[in-house]
Amino acid sequence: MKRRKFISLGTLAGIAAGSVTSLTAKTPLKNTEISKRYQQDQSPWPICLDTATIRPASLKEKVHIAAKAGYDAIEPWDRELAEYEKEGGNLKDLGKEIKELGMFVPSVIGLWNALPPTNQAFEQSLKDTKNRMRMAADIQSQHIQTIPNTVGENYDQKYVSKRYRELIEIGINEYGINPALVFVKFFPLKTLGQATGVALDANHPKAMIIPDTFHMHISEGGFEGLKFLKGDLIAIFQFADAPASPDMATLGDKHRVYPGDGILPLPEILKSLKTTGYKGCISLELYNPDYWKQDLQEVANTGLRKTLEVINKAGV
Repeated sequence: MKRRKFISLGTLAGIAAGSVTSLTAKTPLKNTEISKRYQQDQSPWPICLDTATIRPASLKEKVHIAAKAGYDAIEPWDRELAEYEKEGGNLKDLGKEIKELGMFVPSVIGLWNALPPTNQAFEQSLKDTKNRMRMAADIQSQHIQTIPNTVGENYDQKYVSKRYRELIEIGINEYGINPALVFVKFFPLKTLGQATGVALDANHPKAMIIPDTFHMHISEGGFEGLKFLKGDLIAIFQFADAPASPDMATLGDKHRVYPGDGILPLPEILKSLKTTGYKGCISLELYNPDYWKQDLQEVANTGLRKTLEVINKAGV
């Protein structure tokens, strides 16, 4: 089994600093903290595999494929967790197995229908929302994606922010999990700016968003706003490239391609991300049916390799 060998220069620096101070006067040393790096020092961020990238495999198979490929983390979907339980699996045991394989779970996708446009619909949605939170917490996920598929056209931002704040409180206080807000071109809440606005208006210290390079592109919200954010606002960073064709209006999630195989300025995007101070996962998220027909271990291997090639090209 190939294990993750990530290098913590900060630990080495701390050891060295401790040796020096033990031999000299106890004068505080400055600037000794060096950020942890991953993937044999190639990345400032842990690399995660969104399980949709290898969708035909079972959840158990996906966990082992990700570990064998060398990912630091894995990001499953709620329906996979539900199916796993239905078939007799124990999610808490699965969470332990993921940890034993050297990975962690930064996020689960997700809280569907959790932001409906009326008070009554919101109350009715809470049963399913809480069950999804419970499943994510059972595998020790840090976050769960709050999906704005039911906010309604011409949604009331103040109302959505209020409800999102309530979900944060429920997640943290009842399940120890932090809901974060996504944006999707195909839903009314489409852009990085719109998601950021809702998160800011939630007025909660744990409000967070989940950028996605593909939806930043096809929503035409663009990438320039990323550099104005603070890294603590970002829960996880979804990563994929987009092809030159079909045209923008026709592009859908099935057209996602490996990082570096499309037209997005991914190295520049990662440079902007680095300036925010973000320290969470880069999560490879592909829904390409052509990849699903291939050897899934090779798809995972290729995805990790190409993600690291883009990171190296970015020089971060």
